[in-house]
Amino acid sequence: MNEADKERPANFIHNIIEQDLAQDTLGRPIATRFPPEPNGYLHIGHAKSICLNFSTANKYAGFCNLRFDDTNPDKESEEFQESIKADVLWLGYQWHDVPLHASDYFEQLFEFAIDLIKQGTAYVDDLSAEEIRTYRGTLTEPGKESPARSRPVAENLDLFNRMADGEFDEGDYVLRAKIDMASPNINMRDPTIYRIRRTSHHRTGNTWQIYPMYDYTHCVSDALEKITHSLCTLEFEDHRPLYDWFLEQLDVPCHPQQIEFARLELDYTVTSKRKLQRLVTENFVDGWDDPRLPTLQGMRRRGYPSAALREFCDRVGVTKKSTTIETTALETCVRDELDKTAPRAMAVLDPIKLVLTDYPADKVDTINARNHPKDETMGRRPLSFSREVFIERDDFMDDPPAKYFRLAPGREVRLRYAYVVKCEEVIRNENGQIIELRCTHDPDTLGKKPQDGRKIKGIIHWVDAKTAVDGTAHLYDRLFNTENPAAAEDFTQDLNPKSLQTIASVKLEASLADAAPESVFQFERLGYFCADRATHAAESPVFNRTVTLRDTWAKVSPS
Repeated sequence: MNEADKERPANFIHNIIEQDLAQDTLGRPIATRFPPEPNGYLHIGHAKSICLNFSTANKYAGFCNLRFDDTNPDKESEEFQESIKADVLWLGYQWHDVPLHASDYFEQLFEFAIDLIKQGTAYVDDLSAEEIRTYRGTLTEPGKESPARSRPVAENLDLFNRMADGEFDEGDYVLRAKIDMASPNINMRDPTIYRIRRTSHHRTGNTWQIYPMYDYTHCVSDALEKITHSLCTLEFEDHRPLYDWFLEQLDVPCHPQQIEFARLELDYTVTSKRKLQRLVTENFVDGWDDPRLPTLQGMRRRGYPSAALREFCDRVGVTKKSTTIETTALETCVRDELDKTAPRAMAVLDPIKLVLTDYPADKVDTINARNHPKDETMGRRPLSFSREVFIERDDFMDDPPAKYFRLAPGREVRLRYAYVVKCEEVIRNENGQIIELRCTHDPDTLGKKPQDGRKIKGIIHWVDAKTAVDGTAHLYDRLFNTENPAAAEDFTQDLNPKSLQTIASVKLEASLADAAPESVFQFERLGYFCADRATHAAESPVFNRTVTLRDTWAKVSPS
């Protein structure tokens, strides 16, 4: 159990559970479940559901099942299933016993469907999908009963068994619940329970020719697993009467309580699986783990700590009100966590050479730099310093404005952890571009203030040219240009062309060559960077910028 779950902020769902416990109405341990469909990779919205379901079970000393809703073989795969398991574990949670599947219950679901037919509360219909939609009616007009609604029980049983035996083609027949075609809730107007699918299932192969629908499968699976509280997002609120109806008709071991909460949405983001799938399959991004995506795999690859996602979900809270959260709020959680946990290092993204003309060519200083300014327990690392170093190009200006405290002709700055240096000469190429800065240094200022008391306001970072490692950096920005890309007629027209900048000439301090994939560092003055889990190697380091040191989005437009 994650001990932090005991202290999670209370919410209206916990209030309901505590009332149930106080009234002693359950008769079994608190049990929740996370039931994803293995038809894509999980995203930030799923993180909220994972944290809520698992932390709720942990808080009340119960259990949470991981159950795959694998009832649609056309779109599901082992790849998606394995990625979901990895995401749950990465977020810091462990499911009860073993992962479960809706397909584990196919035989029981089939038998329950037979029971419904025998009770006269289900029938086989031969209307087409389009006809069923037409017969269902509208929000203001009642539906119309199918001619097959009065089909005799024996005939329904025969047709349903023949459906299961593979005698018919897809679309020939469906099994529907017989409820109320005049119900004001369209979900109660004889919903489909089973449809024919002539597709091999990734777990059951060709055993089944018919597959149950989600609304039927979900509630029965909950009951068979003795779930106490079935937590789902608000779009299922109108489905709750159907959830309860199925369980009232069937001889199940218990009747779980469905409770709905608002899903998590971010601005400048899409979380629809259909839209995410399009971004991936049409190569707008580089796979499901592209760091620009809101998928958990993408966020992990970008360097977001799982602890930051859990904290973000806590801060967002659990309510009934649908809201869109600013991405900057998530980035704040990431910064807060990485400020505590990420060791410091130095890198130069746009290098220009700085030569100390008065520093001996064969001399090398070894500087013992702290890995974290606030945490001595994170240790220290040796930095070599020699006659030539690299600095950022924008840390020098020929004609600086007022309050510019970095390097300029005739000005002094401190090289972080090292000496105070003064720019004496600027070397340019034939195009006028600066290629080298020639400076002098104060040899008495290695890690010390100038002895004559002069104030040095500027401190810039650097990388030793002798030991520098060449690497690549990926800088990420918002994937979309507008706050609500999902509202666009074609959301792909709103993609930000500047969402990825790749820099192939980065100079890294030598220690970064030994960085393990997925390790995150604060590159001093630049931001937090993560060694790419897929491409990083000692001979060719690749770092993804996780987040800047401060929120720059409010000040800089992506366009």
